[in-house]
Amino acid sequence: MRKAVINATLYDFKTFMPNAVMVFDDHVIEVGTRDTVDIEGLEVIDASGMLLMPGLIAGHTHIYSAFARGLAVPFNPNNFQDILDQLWWKIDRNLDNEAVFKSAVVDATDYVLNGVTTLIDHHASGRDIRGSLNQLKRGVCETVGLRGSFAFETSDRFNVQDAIKENRDFIDAENSQFTRGMFGLHASLSLSDETLNKVKKHLKGSPIHIHVAESKLDQDDCMEKYGCRVVERLDQFGLLSEDSILVHALYVDDNELAIIKKRGCTIAVNVTSNMNNGVGLPDIPRFIENDIPVIIGNDGIAASMTSEYLNVFYSMHHHKQTPTAFSHDDLLHMIRETYRYASRHFGVELGRLRKGAAADFMLVPYTPPTPLDENTIFGHLFFGLFSSFRPKMVVVGGKVLVENYAVSDALKRQYKSAQKTASSVWHHIKQEAM
Repeated sequence: MRKAVINATLYDFKTFMPNAVMVFDDHVIEVGTRDTVDIEGLEVIDASGMLLMPGLIAGHTHIYSAFARGLAVPFNPNNFQDILDQLWWKIDRNLDNEAVFKSAVVDATDYVLNGVTTLIDHHASGRDIRGSLNQLKRGVCETVGLRGSFAFETSDRFNVQDAIKENRDFIDAENSQFTRGMFGLHASLSLSDETLNKVKKHLKGSPIHIHVAESKLDQDDCMEKYGCRVVERLDQFGLLSEDSILVHALYVDDNELAIIKKRGCTIAVNVTSNMNNGVGLPDIPRFIENDIPVIIGNDGIAASMTSEYLNVFYSMHHHKQTPTAFSHDDLLHMIRETYRYASRHFGVELGRLRKGAAADFMLVPYTPPTPLDENTIFGHLFFGLFSSFRPKMVVVGGKVLVENYAVSDALKRQYKSAQKTASSVWHHIKQEAM
């Protein structure tokens, strides 16, 4: 059924339109004003006093981190490997398919309440590898209603053949505008040459999704074991293809950047996680100067992307020790690049509110205390809304998922039921320490 949003202030990080009217079903049908768009007979959503914006994209996340919230385990890390050993690898190896599904429901619900409508996920679950990506799809796409891209972190920590098959089968089966697959790899430090050879045989040109040089440890390990740097090693195995996502890239050199650019790969940055782990920061201006696409993820640390936008901006000022090295235009470029990547990946235009684009959008109440126009709108968002972002309505593919700041009662019940599953996961983790 066609509907119309009226009286909105439309902004899609490119177009600014006061008093906008948007007609939609699962896609945007028409955008204009009351003088140019006929809304007779349509269900009308009055967006007076609200911004009409596209849904946000998480360019790299870890849905399995949902059950880390509040978990108390012995934790005294001295380096990044200790963080993996003492926390994240304890969690992921104790996840079965039920826990994967419940964590997907929790994470996707939290995301949509923050206006995030598309997730590009990097998954690991040790108790159940096979079928885990379908559980993510079931939770994110079918239960909550978001778009999702899923990949299993192939690693020598797990059954390699199962991980490879899980990636390959999911990629081959899922090719819709709501669900896609990528070929997941954890990181060079947990992947032997034998495993990379096996991956290459089953890759079939699929883009990979892998952590790259998240800490200096990854580069040191690669140089010591293989006599080359991480990106060089991946390239030697022929694993880098167009639209592969290389996550973090904190410690890449000029030759690695040249390879990344030549192969058409994309870097996903996650600065909040990097600061939390104390591993350093990516040199985002350097990536942009080298004409490498850079998208914004959050590494699963939270369900907000607007807070990540703030941290990207402020962290680059700190990293470069100057307020002029990274501008709002640079941040806008990255937000748009994230939309462009997701649009290619899902085969539908995301991030724009114009005819033919997906009807993934939100309504955010906002009363501007200073003049609001095409030149000031991003400043209003950055300094006025991004730190406390609460959409009143969120729509994905034309379906209302958040109304009056809340999800459905049925979804609330699903969300609450995850607590029992989380308790079981925590029990298994604590049993390991006994």
